[in-house]
Amino acid sequence: MKGQDDVFKRFYESFQHMDGHFHILEHRVPVEQQMAYFTYSDRIRKEICEMTDAGYERYMADLKHDERSIEEKKHILSKLALSKQVRAYRLLEQYVQHPDPDLDPELVNWAYMALMESRITLESELSGEKQIYISTGLGGKKQKLRFYVLILSFGGEPFFDYQRKVIEKEFGYTLSRADCEIERLSIGDKYVELVFLVPVKADLKKILENVIRECNLYGNFLSEIFTVTNVKELTPEEVGQIVEKYGHDKAGR
Repeated sequence: MKGQDDVFKRFYESFQHMDGHFHILEHRVPVEQQMAYFTYSDRIRKEICEMTDAGYERYMADLKHDERSIEEKKHILSKLALSKQVRAYRLLEQYVQHPDPDLDPELVNWAYMALMESRITLESELSGEKQIYISTGLGGKKQKLRFYVLILSFGGEPFFDYQRKVIEKEFGYTLSRADCEIERLSIGDKYVELVFLVPVKADLKKILENVIRECNLYGNFLSEIFTVTNVKELTPEEVGQIVEKYGHDKAGR
């Protein structure tokens, strides 16, 4: 538990003294694709020069051209993001808001990354305020980050009907009081899955401990040890493996 406590403490403290305007990537982009984007962006940054009207029109046409490769379009999107031009930002915004249904998902993710970088670059130039970029695999919304949480039943015991009702009621009430937004609450036979939005500077560990404590006032049926991540949602297979491995562990109380 100490290792987990240290991780939560570092995560919480990392945001407490940050001053500036937060930008949260709302779209869910796999972490490895985010890293690939930033690596590529840094590499081409030295190529950037002022974009002419002719160059801008050519980029617009090339993005719509079916014969242009994904790599060519990635290059265009990244150059638009670094151009520091409002019209480039508007083009990127339009591109992600009305994507071609046949468009490669990786290219859509790249476009979202480019849009975010363009927004940060422009706001930094126009406002002079420090811009802070926050991205996770699960994304977020406005000033909140998205998390996935898996909580097991205590001792691997199946939930009773009244316990399911307690979970639904207490999670909804307690999390809303903490300014969190539930996007998905799934109650399995022996576990609870939660996907929710949490304010950037909130104490995530304290929030989860509070909601578990409130539920356990009605019978100590939730484990106090939980799995939480902002990288990706666990698959049913992964959930099953955790339930099988830790579901009967009563050391968490």
